[in-house]
Amino acid sequence: MFQHLEPYAGDPILSLNDEFQKDPRADKVNLSIGIYFDNEGRIPVLQCVRDAEAQMLAEGGAKPYLPIEGSGAMRQAVQQLLFGAEHAAVKAGRIATLQTVGSSGGLRVGADFIKRWLPGSAMWMSDPSWDNHRAMFEGAGIAVHTYPYYDPATGGVRFDAMLEAIAAMPARSIVLLHACCHNPTGVDLSREQWQQLVPVLRQRELLPYLDLAYQGYGDGIAEDAHAVRLLADSGLSFFVANSFSKSMSVYGERAGALSVACGDAAEAELVLGQLKATVRRNYSSPSIHAAGIVSRVLGNPLLRAAWEADVATMRERIQAMRKSLHATLSAKKPGRDFGYFLSQRGMFSYTGLSAAKVDRLREQFGVYFIRSGRICVAGLNTGNVERTASAMAAVID
Repeated sequence: MFQHLEPYAGDPILSLNDEFQKDPRADKVNLSIGIYFDNEGRIPVLQCVRDAEAQMLAEGGAKPYLPIEGSGAMRQAVQQLLFGAEHAAVKAGRIATLQTVGSSGGLRVGADFIKRWLPGSAMWMSDPSWDNHRAMFEGAGIAVHTYPYYDPATGGVRFDAMLEAIAAMPARSIVLLHACCHNPTGVDLSREQWQQLVPVLRQRELLPYLDLAYQGYGDGIAEDAHAVRLLADSGLSFFVANSFSKSMSVYGERAGALSVACGDAAEAELVLGQLKATVRRNYSSPSIHAAGIVSRVLGNPLLRAAWEADVATMRERIQAMRKSLHATLSAKKPGRDFGYFLSQRGMFSYTGLSAAKVDRLREQFGVYFIRSGRICVAGLNTGNVERTASAMAAVID
């Protein structure tokens, strides 16, 4: 019956992580997978999450299906987190929000919605972007294109070329944008560049789709929501998929949301209804446990304060590792400019290393990068940053 199926080639990142697990070398270093590790190389369990789960256990009770759209408490907390509790769009009821199965679930639900209700629209994503962006939207039957973004010569953004490409897109095109901590490059738009982008989106009648998976890892929790709030201030309609996997260290809980900013409350009600129909055809309803964690952490002042402190600790550790890698490489390769490690934001950095050099790092030194040269800075710690820098210096011409 199934002999005709093609073998699955595997996800390149997850497959590389599997290879790392099988590597017998004791001093191996994994900078491939996008997970935050603490300085001891462990995935942290935040105390605020433990406390939220303890509350849930003490309360007991049945575990019914959540509504299709998810927990009302979590959805309200998400809107306030992203847009601000006092934002006019929130108060006017023009935001439609779903609790989703991670931000990945939000991205795919949004893609299915777009295919159904904006069937002629294509999606444009940055070059490069997270590989699964293309897979999700193409899987929904949407044509996917790219716009210029990363500049390997400067380690920054090709903003003029990006703006020119967006200004030439057909009306109703979907423009996928990373709200902060761009994956895979770590290169973000400045606030001034966001300000320049908004009028172009409006003039061309484009539909922005923000991916916000790393809120708090860039400049701060509120600061990293700048793009969301700027677009909401502008009155544009847009999507934003957000995740708590990283910021609450609850990867396996699949805690995410999808919000759609609409023209008014009546439009938001229509959008929410069709999003619910999309979910019902897919996974039917999201996780009650994920909702309980997120709504309690965001809704309880003590847990919220503890969470914000934890996010600050994670952000500051990532920044410290960037500084350490920059300083060590600069000392080993004087005359080379490694300043991009300091200017890039969040968990990821593009190193500029070729696939051949990445292969040599893995084979000769046991240091695992993605073949694009991307590294997860959160995999560095005080015990492996020197070894990583030495290995990188050995393969850099």
